Amino acid sequence: MLYSVEVKVMPLKELLDPQGKAVMGGLENLGIQEIRDVRVGKLIALQIEAADADSAKKIAENAAKKLLANQVMEFFEVRVL
Repeated sequence: MLYSVEVKVMPLKELLDPQGKAVMGGLENLGIQEIRDVRVGKLIALQIEAADADSAKKIAENAAKKLLANQVMEFFEVRVL
């Protein structure tokens, strides 16, 4: 079967997020003062051929560990749709 899987990659909360800070500054410059924090990450959509949803999730987790996320600086979450 073909499974749609999303991998969300975000910077670790303990680390600075330069992109998030830049977006925060831009929002403040636009007069949007209500937002207190911004973290910028990435969402990766995968189409995975697998026997079942659990196998598809394991394949995506393996891909994230090996290539899609830098685990020194980022964490990831995998969701089978």
